[in-house]
This record gives sequence, C-alpha cells and structure tokens, in this order.
Amino acid sequence: MKGPGGHLYYVILGVLVVVAAIRIVFRVRRRRGLGGMPAGGAAPDAGRPRRARLPAVHLDGDTWLVAGREIRERMRRRAFRVVTLLILAAVAAAIVIPAATRTKGAPQRVGVVGIPVDAVRSTLAAAAKSVGTGIRLVPVRNESTGKSELGSGALDLLVIDGRAVLVENAPTSTSTSATAQLAMAAAHALGDALAVASAHLSAFQVAQLSRAKPVPILGLHATPPVKNANRGTALTGIILIFVMLSQYNGWTLIGVMEEKASRVVEVLLATVRPIQLLGGKVLGIGTVVLLQSALIVAFALIVARVVGSSLLKGAAPDVVLASLLWLVLGYAFYCWVYAAAGSMAERQDQVQTLALPLSLPMVLGYIVAITAASSGSPSALVRVLAYLPPTAPFDMTVLVGIGAATWWEFLISALISLVCTAAVAWMAAGIYKRAVLRTGHRVRIRELLPERA
Repeated sequence: MKGPGGHLYYVILGVLVVVAAIRIVFRVRRRRGLGGMPAGGAAPDAGRPRRARLPAVHLDGDTWLVAGREIRERMRRRAFRVVTLLILAAVAAAIVIPAATRTKGAPQRVGVVGIPVDAVRSTLAAAAKSVGTGIRLVPVRNESTGKSELGSGALDLLVIDGRAVLVENAPTSTSTSATAQLAMAAAHALGDALAVASAHLSAFQVAQLSRAKPVPILGLHATPPVKNANRGTALTGIILIFVMLSQYNGWTLIGVMEEKASRVVEVLLATVRPIQLLGGKVLGIGTVVLLQSALIVAFALIVARVVGSSLLKGAAPDVVLASLLWLVLGYAFYCWVYAAAGSMAERQDQVQTLALPLSLPMVLGYIVAITAASSGSPSALVRVLAYLPPTAPFDMTVLVGIGAATWWEFLISALISLVCTAAVAWMAAGIYKRAVLRTGHRVRIRELLPERA
C-alpha cells in the first residue's frame, strides 16, 4: 500500500470489516430469522411437525454444533493429518536447506583499490563471516579498472579507499542475495573501522564510535522501484490463496454431495434447519482453513528464526495481512457457491462436471495476478478484476504487493466482496433447501425455480 505505515491500515480495516460483518449478520438474524417464508406462503418446514420458533441464540447454538461436528470430522481424517505434515515438511525443507548450504557456494570476489589489501582484510573477513559467506580479496590497479571488472562480472564488490562499497546493482533493505548481504555488512564494518581510526578511545571518541554510520553503497545502475520489492511476498500469497481455496472448496462440494448421497442429511434436517446445517458446514470448514493456514505461517516463521534463514526477510506486513484477509473473504464467497452446487449432485462424476465451471473465475484471477506480479506493472484488466468478488482475492493482493492500491481502494473492494457474499449466501441457502432432499438424479436449475401459479 502506498504511504508509510500502510500495514496499519490493513490491520484496522481487517478488524473493522470482520466486526461489521458479524454485527450485520446477527442483527438480521434477530429481526427476521434465517428461515423465512418461501414463495406461495407455505410454511418453511411443510411436511413435518412444526415446533416453536427458538430465540436467535439457540439457532446460533445449533449452527455452532454443526460447525463443531464438521471441524472434528475434518481434523480426524488421516488424509488431513498426512497432507498437513507434508506441507510442514515442504516448508521446513524450503527454509532449512538453503540456510544449511548457503556457505558452500563460491566465495565472493572483492576488489580493493586505493589502499593495501591487508589494511581491510580482517574487517572484510569479519563482515563475510557475519553473513555466512566466503570472500577472495583482489587488488585492483585503479578505480576505472575496478568498475570495468565489476560490470563484466569479474568482481562482485569493489571497495574504494576503504570509504565506499561499489556493486553492480545497489541493494535495498529487502535484498537477500549473498552479494547484497555482503555489501551491506562490509559497509557497516568499514564505517566502524573509519570511526576507530579517527578515534583514540577517549570518552568522546568512544561515543563517536557508537554512532558510526555505514559508508555509502553506490551502484552502476539505478535502484529498482521500492514498490516492487514485495512482489515475491505477493506472489507467495497468491499461490497460497489459490491452493487453499481449491482444496477447501473441493471439501465443501464433496462433503455436501456425500451427505446427500448417504441420506445422512435427512437425519440432520430432522433436528436443524437447512440454513443452520449449511451455515455450520461452511463455518466449520472455514475454521479448519484458518487453523491450518495459521499453523503453516507460524511454523515457517519459527523455523526461519531458529535456523537464521533470510528466506522470509523482506516479507512486508501489509502484504501478509492482505493475503490472509483475502483468503478469508475468498473462502466466504466461494464456500456458499460450492455448497449449493454440491446439493445438486449425488455422484462423483456429477461433482467433477460442476467443479470445472465453478473454478474458472479462480483460474482467471490467479493467472492474471501471477502475470502482474511477474511484470510488476498492473494492467487495466488487473485493476478491474480487483473489484470483482470472484477474482478480487488474487488481483487485489497483487496490487497491494506492487504498491498499486491505496487503503480506500482496498476497503471498497472488501466491502463489495462482503455485500456480494451476503447475496450469494442468501441464494445458496435457497438452492440448498430445495435441492438437498431431491435424490435419484442430478438436480437441474429449472427444478429449483419457484413454481408459477
């Protein structure tokens, strides 16, 4: 997000959006209820004994009972535990292996011009050790020759008179390459050395040493725009959102179909209303989504800190928060659609037929977002898709990552997604109520339309 402290906007907006959504849902349920009267004035539970309408708190309690049942069933499955362990193992390997092998690469070639090599050998060696790399010092005849060798790749760094460090591309605070890390460490070390040389360890000079600043790092080429420094974090967030939405939407689709095919849903509907059963299912799976995502992120942060990995360095808080928030908003939108579709099928082949058209918006938003994250320049298509709920989880995330979205644009997109999610949930509840008890064949759309008088 543009402007300093942008991640604070996301924290505030995320909390406000969630709180507002919860308050609206509970107010609507208290005033109007969730069952409603279907077209034609028939009772919502025609065909079975009516029971007294319960207060909203009891309806919510029934929904949470269904959600708890769904959470227990999902987390008890061996497939869930195996997949979670495999993901954690892959994350650990991606962090630990680079950290364990980073010192085994070729040493950095450091040219020294203007002063003897021995004058800076110990200083640069200590800087290289601090970042876990090796160095090979090369004396250079003059500055012009050093720049030429730096541009041709014969040198990785050039130390000029012990007062400046020259690299081909000036690093930023988010740079993680070995050369960039060595350049920054050498700059700090040379700055300390200059302070020591100018001080004779008097009280004043010791204080001067504690305030030493690194020497400037110059570049032969211009520094890339800072706004694109978070593209890697945005790219990771987009992939995470796509994988998690695909997995858990598939769970919702197949779960509803299996309950319908096994007639378990008939037993459940004898005690709870259809909207409570549907709401509890999507709420339970959504809770599992958050738990698994939080576990993966926390595990990655802990492992990276323990092994001293720089893989996650530069992950901007605003991009991470935006990715997590859009994962929640994306699931909230799609889960109702997939649940309604699952109630229209009762065989695996029918589920596969429904899954393809439902996933097309996600695939479109994912591909467009990946392209924008790779180029660092958002197209008009990305800006349009960032405001459409089916594609906003991917495209608004990439706009945040490349610094092309303001806080109010983010807020507008989130509010549009919430409003559309409420509308989709209302329609999905109606479809689910009419289709979940129709068995023997795949339910057609025309069978779900209200009958004309």
